Order: sequence, then C-alpha cells, then structure tokens
Amino acid sequence: MDAQKRAPIDLEAPVVCRACEARHGGVCSTLTSAQLLELNRHSTRRKVEAGNEVIGQGESIDSYSNILRGVVKLSKMMADGRQQIVGLQFAPDFMGRPFIHESTVTAEAATDAEICSFPRALIDRMVAEAPDFERKLHDQSLKELDEARDWMLTLGRKTAQEKVASFLHLIASHADPIRGHVTSFDLPLSRADIADFLGLTIETVSRQMTKLRKDGIIVIENNRHVTVPNLERLRYASGND
Repeated sequence: MDAQKRAPIDLEAPVVCRACEARHGGVCSTLTSAQLLELNRHSTRRKVEAGNEVIGQGESIDSYSNILRGVVKLSKMMADGRQQIVGLQFAPDFMGRPFIHESTVTAEAATDAEICSFPRALIDRMVAEAPDFERKLHDQSLKELDEARDWMLTLGRKTAQEKVASFLHLIASHADPIRGHVTSFDLPLSRADIADFLGLTIETVSRQMTKLRKDGIIVIENNRHVTVPNLERLRYASGND
C-alpha cells in the first residue's frame, strides 16, 4: 500500500498491529491506541487453509474478523442444496455485520488465508462508543453494496468475455503490482467456482481465458498463475470504459 495512505506509526499501539494492513487501510485505522490495546488483548490470529470454512450460513456469530492475508469467498445455499458464490473479500476487509446474531452467508477460505478475530460483544460495544469506527464499517458496507450492484450489471448484461475479464480485473485490482504496472496473481478460485460466480459453464470460462491470452491481455502459466501486462486493457475488455 502507498506509504502516504498509511496511518502514522503509533508507538503506543501493540507491536503486532503496527505492520497490519487492517490498521492502516481497514477498520482498525479509526481506533485509538487504547482501543487497539484492548482489542489486541482479546484478538486471535489464525491461519485458515484453502477450502476450510470461517463460518457457515446460519451459524451463530460469536466473533468478527479482519482478513490479513488471502481471499475469502462468500456463498449462499438454498433449501434444496444449490449453492451460489455471492462475493469475495480481500485483505484488509472486515468480515461480519455488527449486531447480527446469525451469519447469512458461508465464508470459506478460497486461498490459504490468515485472519484476526475478535469477540462480537467487544466489537458491538466499540461500534457504539467510537463514531469513526462505526463510520468505517458503514463505508465498507456501502462499498460492498456498490460492488454488488456492479456485479448485477456484470451478470445481467455483459458478454461471456466481459464477465471473465471483469472477474480477472476484480482479482488484479486487489493484487500487489510488480515491475511498475505489471500485475501478477494466482487465481483464487477453481474454473468451476469461477463459472459458478459468473453464471457460465466451465468450458466457456476456459475458452474466454484462452481468447484473452491470445489477444495478449493476460498471460497464463501453469493454468493458475495470471500476469496482466496492462491493467487498462483488461479493464477495457471487461466492458468498463
């Protein structure tokens, strides 16, 4: 992250928080040193291997989490067992909705991930006591709403190529650029999950990936590693002017 966007180094904050992206770009950026110290006393960091659930749909919520590393996929299941991926979250996103007692989605690590969890009661209290903290959570919710509306457009109106390009642009936008403007990342979802997320078949996803590769918009190695030489070309292929 750009150093100019990072919060000033706070020597009174817990050491573990000073280098954490959630401290600089996430909800924790609004907390005072005293609040961070209290939060740190009750926080738990843990690694979640790809494919493991963080929380299941319908489960009682006893904690919230910051994503420190990796990608988490959100899905909803119907009564007959059909499932749909409805979103992705990245570091330093906050997982959970204060004051809601039951999860409305299943959150599963799409890649190996690391999260920092806090007791629900503590966060609910901090939301009530810290207006900036509440505002930051509100801003994230509005951002997710905007992204959901954009994704409705993607699913409802875009061509298959634009859908695949939109997905790749979403992932690339959250990846760390290398060598200037070149962005490189591993796909966080399988071809089957990408197809589910985009409402396409696996074969269509593979064909559109191949077309984007032949057009020089992306480079694919080992069927999973993607390099984007020019992010603007990918954005244009996604149908976003």
